[in-house]
Amino acid sequence: MIKLTSRLLLLTLFVTTIGCNKSVEQKKAIPPQDKSDLNVSIKTENVTFESEGVKLAGTIYSPNHPHSAVVIVHGSDQVPRMTKFAELLAENDILVLTYDKRGVGESGGVYAGPEVGTNNISVENLNLLAKDASSAVNLIHKKGGNLPTGLIGASQAGWIIPIVASENSLVDFMVLLSSPTITTLEQLRFQFYTNGRTDFWDNHTEKDAREHIKNDPDKYQFEATDPKEVLKTLSIPGLWVFGEKDIQIPVKMCIEHLNNLKLENKPFEYVLFPSLGHNTNKSEPISISVNWIKQKSLNIKNNK
Repeated sequence: MIKLTSRLLLLTLFVTTIGCNKSVEQKKAIPPQDKSDLNVSIKTENVTFESEGVKLAGTIYSPNHPHSAVVIVHGSDQVPRMTKFAELLAENDILVLTYDKRGVGESGGVYAGPEVGTNNISVENLNLLAKDASSAVNLIHKKGGNLPTGLIGASQAGWIIPIVASENSLVDFMVLLSSPTITTLEQLRFQFYTNGRTDFWDNHTEKDAREHIKNDPDKYQFEATDPKEVLKTLSIPGLWVFGEKDIQIPVKMCIEHLNNLKLENKPFEYVLFPSLGHNTNKSEPISISVNWIKQKSLNIKNNK
């Protein structure tokens, strides 16, 4: 496991239950932004698009000279379009599409989640959300033309983004914030074990956590999704951003999985912030992610 300092990161690389959540901007639903608050160089366009017979609504943020395009993928909560995060990315010359999650805001369809008594990390729901994100990729690609196109998201998005990337060849890169590489059932075992205790890692060892992830009985019975099976098939670059004090996902275990995939020559990278938990929506992690996107986009353009 590698712990990188702020300076080194910038030199080298220049977002529960059921399921982990707390993605970028999920804790507070942010209402649509007043255009007067926007950077005058960023144009916005409200759009709708179809996915699996449902109309989804979102907003495209267009800077004057974008170097890449991204779709923001939701975590597990009832999340509307993420306007503040989209504007931040657009201010860094990234063309952005953010949309209201299925069954939320102006988007049609039915939201699945514990708030309404349904399982939002079933294989069926994760694949449905992946199809929504894939339709969003198709739309932003039409808008951006030949721009390198990627996905960025947090937490539960870690199960969704690899599915999209495996099924839609337009996806060129992916950024995953506080996202699991473990199965959905393993994540639940860990989450139930930590039980929301912010001092968990002060009183438990990595060995303790792994024993519970491996052996605890499942409180819910459903088919698990294992992102590693899909990640093994991908050849696009990916960046994972972790907080070491995370109590939603076992970060050291996830890093171990990524290191194993790197040994198979997968172009995957990760950054670890020792002082952060599940919420990596902080200035430095986002800055590193943005600079990584710029770097990878340039590489992708040069190789086309």
